Amino acid sequence: MSAGFEPFRIIIVGGGIAGLAAAIGLRSVGRKITVLEQSSQHKEIGAAISLQPNATKILEKWGLGPLLERKGGMPDKGFKMFSTDGTLKASIPFSRETYGADRVLYHRVDLLDALKEAATTEDGPGEPASIVLSSRVIGCDTSNATVTLVDGTSFSGDLIIGADGIHSKLRKLVTGSDTGAVPTGTSAYRIIVPTSQLIANPGISSFIDLKAPWTSMIMGHDRRVIMGPCREGKLFSMVCLVPDEFMNEKSSTDSWTSEGSTEKLLQSFESFPEWLKEIFRAAPSLGLWQLRDIQPLKTWVKDRVILIGDAAHAMLPTQGQGASQSVEDAEALQEFFSDIHSGPSAAEVNARLEMVFKCRYERVTLIQGYSRQQAGPATTENGQKITMNTLEFSDYNCGYEGAKKWLSTSSVGTTV
Repeated sequence: MSAGFEPFRIIIVGGGIAGLAAAIGLRSVGRKITVLEQSSQHKEIGAAISLQPNATKILEKWGLGPLLERKGGMPDKGFKMFSTDGTLKASIPFSRETYGADRVLYHRVDLLDALKEAATTEDGPGEPASIVLSSRVIGCDTSNATVTLVDGTSFSGDLIIGADGIHSKLRKLVTGSDTGAVPTGTSAYRIIVPTSQLIANPGISSFIDLKAPWTSMIMGHDRRVIMGPCREGKLFSMVCLVPDEFMNEKSSTDSWTSEGSTEKLLQSFESFPEWLKEIFRAAPSLGLWQLRDIQPLKTWVKDRVILIGDAAHAMLPTQGQGASQSVEDAEALQEFFSDIHSGPSAAEVNARLEMVFKCRYERVTLIQGYSRQQAGPATTENGQKITMNTLEFSDYNCGYEGAKKWLSTSSVGTTV
């Protein structure tokens, strides 16, 4: 770097999917990216996750396709719908041709590892991002773009990205109000089991192909199970949703790491097929958490700070769009800062961040609302009911082609 050249310093608070995606998207010559991760080991919770075609397109544009495939990503062939007696009622195939990319199933650990590798490899554009562990942020000076850690250490930059999740410490500093995560009325069990253990049980394997890359769903009354393979079919993952008022136990915290009871899970899904309950019994452990999201924020931006991912728009998993919207946020930051390669002014950074917010807010808020609607009635921020059907919304979700193209073809502020 030449003498007198000031790099564009970017501080990312949070080393999860949103933070690492932002680090990848913003990597470029003349930039110094620091990711502050509060954990000491930077490990993800063992569970499955999917990225929808709208996010897969972005990651492929970034050249991550081979890396993600090597990390065990499995293109999803579609949905299979079962009745509560275990009968297959419908198969809805996915086609890459429909949206220009696959819906891909991952183990969360594998996806995080792939994103971390892409963010920190020497082979990427510009300098590798630096990940600083055990960095719990407790304060932020938005005008001076400085964050302070619990041990008193501070980091300063030109741009701060708050990717610190649903329990974000930066959210109140940006919005000026204590807008925290709120219960949604539903709790979820999370299960992951080695597939080999399940295949050995004919009471399970004779009813469902455990390795086939399909997402299977059982919808019954007021509860549902969503399940499928990950890590190239070596693991089988399940999420079981139950209304809070009908839970036979309560999550001890709002974290998905609290332990659940197999006996109580079986009680909650007593009317579901026996082969499903056999999977429950085979689970070595159960995660249990109360599903929470946040109400749409008035802004994600203050001075030189922006919130992204769950910090800005945590949403229910009913659309499978939470992680994918984080990737979209990262791509928007990449696009609107694409021409800045040295230290920008505070005014310029704020102006670009406001453009990102303007571009992203309507789309994300609508997806938040529709995710709620799938669990009950939903309205937009202005009190208007969302009426799009599932097929229309799938097109809206997955047909996305990037921030600038979306902004050029959309009427920002229009409610569907």
